[in-house]
Amino acid sequence: MNDRVHDIVVALPPEILAAPPRYLRHARVEMVAGGERRRDSVSNAFAHVAARADLVVIHDAARPLVSATLIARTVDAAAAFGAAIAALPARDTVKRADRDRIVVGTLPRDEIYLAQTPQAFRTSVLRDALALATDAEATDEAALAEQAGHRVHLVDGDPRNMKITTPDDLAMAEAQLGGGMTAGLRIGNGYDLHRLVAGRPLVLGGVTIPFDKGLEGHSDADAVCHAVIDAILGAAGAGDIGLHFPDTDPAWKDANSMELLRRAASLVCDAGFAIVNVGVVVIVQKPKLLPFVDAMSGNLAEALGIGRGEVSVKGKTNEGVDSMGVGESIAVHAVALLARR
Repeated sequence: MNDRVHDIVVALPPEILAAPPRYLRHARVEMVAGGERRRDSVSNAFAHVAARADLVVIHDAARPLVSATLIARTVDAAAAFGAAIAALPARDTVKRADRDRIVVGTLPRDEIYLAQTPQAFRTSVLRDALALATDAEATDEAALAEQAGHRVHLVDGDPRNMKITTPDDLAMAEAQLGGGMTAGLRIGNGYDLHRLVAGRPLVLGGVTIPFDKGLEGHSDADAVCHAVIDAILGAAGAGDIGLHFPDTDPAWKDANSMELLRRAASLVCDAGFAIVNVGVVVIVQKPKLLPFVDAMSGNLAEALGIGRGEVSVKGKTNEGVDSMGVGESIAVHAVALLARR
């Protein structure tokens, strides 16, 4: 989350709204149905903006590389002038052409700017813009604001704030991320071990596994979830499971560890990280985990907000060695890769 933004409303196609991705399920994010046109989607989202809002910032999902600095610059200008957009000055000579692609004129390059998002407006300005006749021609909200009689201020855009519309654009964005993302990668390790005792269900990765013993613990003792929680929190530098869900707190007595994992994933997201992938190794002599690893992977992926292909769960025996090998306990090792957003 950007510290200049208090609430987020996301307009989504109906098919995505019906099953939104995990990373959008946040207390500060409201999801609404989009429309056929950009203007319709903005209007639907604007209808859900809190009445207390002084400024509204509109940004294209197709520009995922926007920086916090650019957002702040646009917000400050909108607060001062009423309406502001990020834009880049044209660097090339700009030609006008007819339908046969014959040049009919050359435009003064120093008067040409290429509009980006974010575009920010005082709430009253955006309301005026969206109140124009529905057939008003506009490719962005700034054009509507202009037609409504408001002056739109330009702030310096960012060449890295590219719009992804073609496969080539996507490849360029991935290359841009790859060029500087290594420093933003964080790896975390997690480990958990619980005794096997009679009279408890055996829960691993959110799956209840038929067995005559279960893991002893304050919560449901899901060692897989606990190890993954420590891995993602550790990678984000956000403490560990004992800090956030201490076993001295009655609130976590018999807690569902999948819910604890969801909470931990939200903490990581709020800290400015995206979870890239997770690997888990469960050390257990009995029972055999192979029939259950797919369900476990799916549960973890859903809780973490990543694809099933980004989660690996494997079961290993301990070859009869130590408490795991003689069936007295189960241990779990987990590793998580995070990327700073």
